[in-house]
Amino acid sequence: MSKILIIEDEAAIRRVLTKILSEENDTYQVEEAEDGLAGLEKIKNNDYDLVLCDIKMPKMDGVEVLEAVKKIKPEIPMVMISGHGDMETAINTMRLGAFDYISKPPDLNRLLNTVRNALDKKQLVVENKFLKKKVSKNYEMIGESDAINHIKVMIEKVAQTEARVLITGPNGTGKELVAHQLHEKSERANFPLIEVNCAAIPSELIESELFGHVKGAFTSAVKDRAGKFEAADKGTIFLDEIGDMSLSAQAKVLRALQESMITRVGADKDIKVDVRVVAATNKDLKVEIAEGRFREDLYHRLAVILIKVPGLNERRDDIPMLIAHFAEKIALEQGNAVKKFSSAAIHLLQDYDWTGNIRELRNVVERLIILGGNEISENDVKLFASK
Repeated sequence: MSKILIIEDEAAIRRVLTKILSEENDTYQVEEAEDGLAGLEKIKNNDYDLVLCDIKMPKMDGVEVLEAVKKIKPEIPMVMISGHGDMETAINTMRLGAFDYISKPPDLNRLLNTVRNALDKKQLVVENKFLKKKVSKNYEMIGESDAINHIKVMIEKVAQTEARVLITGPNGTGKELVAHQLHEKSERANFPLIEVNCAAIPSELIESELFGHVKGAFTSAVKDRAGKFEAADKGTIFLDEIGDMSLSAQAKVLRALQESMITRVGADKDIKVDVRVVAATNKDLKVEIAEGRFREDLYHRLAVILIKVPGLNERRDDIPMLIAHFAEKIALEQGNAVKKFSSAAIHLLQDYDWTGNIRELRNVVERLIILGGNEISENDVKLFASK
């Protein structure tokens, strides 16, 4: 059922609107409020999918109601009801966040179309929030060890700033989880997070991938193409394995950080970009600098904040939580019941040498779930999780 609130001080108009909506669709649950104050109180105490609100009312006018609702429940679409003398005000309410406005007396088709469109928008907002939560859960940081709690505190402090972050740590430790958390908790969360694996892109193509190119810049450049920095505008770009980037590309990244400008390969026109850069590497960049493979000036631009992600052997206390998390996730993916791990099996897994870190643990948990018994035993671990 779609729950709709009508805030209107004229009883006759309230009755007409309620009758029209109720007769149009039996899934519309319509409630009424006789003035702005009463309407705002209902909004505070109930969840509505749509509010129709008159502009001129005693006690509290429609503009004040709109401004208050946008602060407490911004996801609710507001449709303003305006008399002929209120048209300029009605148009101004659109700037304040109103979905639309309808004139008195309401035109039947316009009213119903506006209501349908507003409810569709609300549904899209709800679905988008659900999908974002689902994606966010995929990048949840599991663990309560001191090392992981320290990282979580760092993320909370740093995410809301514009500071660049360099994430270090061995392969398979979950550096990308830190990058996602930094983005999702930032002011840029409603804009893209663009990920680039610098190690996976051939050195001759990395500049085109990052900065784009113009038609004819090289043999296969058959049309203009935007790069990852442009795609990440107003959002975040995550440069994973930045230690593998060519020196030529490093120079261009440095310029992008210094001037917030990039140039497509083969072009002479600069493009302004507003991008927060988060980088990650499994290499010791100070060693890379000493050996001439990484620019020191770029390192200092990137490493405003350093976050080191520990290997799994440094956070063994988190292994039981990680096993439970992966067991639940794998069961969901396979459509099976969640298998439990015996205490002995968990203790044995905690004693392993996890050179492949969390990525290796996840693979071992999946193997045990497939090959082990209804409850994963110590014997299952000895048989199927051998290194």
